Amino acid sequence: MQALWHQRSRFIQAIRRTVSVTSLNITKTPSKFKLLCTQVTDNVSLLRLVPKQGQGDENEEPKSLSMRIERLPRKEPVGFAFQNWMGEGFPIHRGDIFHTINRLRKLYLNKRALEVMEWVIRERPYRPTELDYSYLLEFTIKLHGITQGEKLFCRIPSEFQNELLYNNLVIACLDKGVIKLSLEYMKKMRELGHSISHLIFNRLIIHHSSPSRRKLIPKILTQMKADKVTRHVSTFNILMKIEAKDHNIQGLTKVFEDMKRAKVEPNEISYCILAIAHAVARLYTVVEAYVEDIEKSMTGKNWSTLDVLIILYGYLGKKEELEKIWGIVKGLHYVRTKSYMLAVEAFGKIGELSKSEDIWSEMKSVKDMKLTEQFNCMISAYCKNGFLDKASEIYKDLELYECKPNAITYRHLTLGCMKEGLFEEALETLELCNSLTITNNVRNSTPWLETTLSIIEIFAEKGDVENAEKLFEELSKAKYTRYTFVYNTLIKAYIKARMYDPDFFRKMVLAGARPDAETYSLLKLTEQFRI
Repeated sequence: MQALWHQRSRFIQAIRRTVSVTSLNITKTPSKFKLLCTQVTDNVSLLRLVPKQGQGDENEEPKSLSMRIERLPRKEPVGFAFQNWMGEGFPIHRGDIFHTINRLRKLYLNKRALEVMEWVIRERPYRPTELDYSYLLEFTIKLHGITQGEKLFCRIPSEFQNELLYNNLVIACLDKGVIKLSLEYMKKMRELGHSISHLIFNRLIIHHSSPSRRKLIPKILTQMKADKVTRHVSTFNILMKIEAKDHNIQGLTKVFEDMKRAKVEPNEISYCILAIAHAVARLYTVVEAYVEDIEKSMTGKNWSTLDVLIILYGYLGKKEELEKIWGIVKGLHYVRTKSYMLAVEAFGKIGELSKSEDIWSEMKSVKDMKLTEQFNCMISAYCKNGFLDKASEIYKDLELYECKPNAITYRHLTLGCMKEGLFEEALETLELCNSLTITNNVRNSTPWLETTLSIIEIFAEKGDVENAEKLFEELSKAKYTRYTFVYNTLIKAYIKARMYDPDFFRKMVLAGARPDAETYSLLKLTEQFRI
């Protein structure tokens, strides 16, 4: 018993990093302890947090512990929030800490979350469990690295070094990108007889989702089965997302069928992935079916699902439904800047420019205009509808707000010039766009690919095969050419230029595109230009 008490005592001393607040007389932390998270403070700082009598509602303390901790000034120790909470007669329950940690994690306030858990373990407002120690381990690794996390793990009382703690250790290592060490800990877990969480395998799949590593995913799934870990709905969602990103509708459908065979119930995220993928593939009848599934499976007013519905109703051209969803978004406690931008583009896509302008003006009035993307959304809406003059005015506003145009800005303006028939200006703008650094994320993004295809369509109408093929190569690298309509657009350029390519059909099939009736008809027309 003494040995166990001694072990806990050493552990508490090892994490003594937060300021102890037991009264208004704050004592200094002994110098032998290494302070990793805490700033030294004074009595004045504490008194600032104590509400004065007679103050109005504007200075009233938040009614939840989580909110008080979130609103703490950056340099104020977390102990002050706990002291005020208890000073008002409120106990600190396990549920309060659970809610607080989840909130801080979502807000990426990892340092504050670590301070909270160090305070809980040291002050012990309730008897700590393995969940509390797992939180402590998670945020220690996030802030101070794996080495510090391993040292902490060894100091945690042995009765808490169980399945949950090992799973969190492996997940934290994977989040740091250290796969080899993670696999070693997984091996140790098997030796100890601990179950491995599906979250670990999810992260392994994500780490191997790049084209060069993707061939290892089947082995991960085989190991998952060997460890008797059931595939979670999130596992299938990740696999579907990989296929959707690869523009592989056939592979996406196969994963969804596997999901059904495994009797795993799809959630709203599953249907959102399916709907967006089919919308990009222009399979709108299928999209409508999945939109219905999304609406049936929605749990509350999830802003991310509402954003997806804004995008989908823009694709489907459903004005009434789009206005309804935007009304729901406006009714939320907080409307994100991203939601405003998506709404501007969606209404622009269905030709409702006046509505796009109203939403953009509202965004300017309630949000800080610090992002180039905020201007790009309105430029996109104007250019798609052929209003280059208005798009140019927005472009000029970029400088007023100290924002710089990027490659996406110039790609939209290129389309605007093409729709206005200003082909020389369009080529100059396109050249300016290509001179900028463009990340793979941008090149593979759906708005970039769709705008590029719209430019190719205009080149095809002119019979400009040279420029059409240059942009087509961009789409090919992003695997966007797996869609038949992309290849059909290039065939139209050949027909207009009276050209014939004998290897076109073979190239198309090898690229993963499936010829349809339009393809065969167009190819038949090109045969008349055979020399």
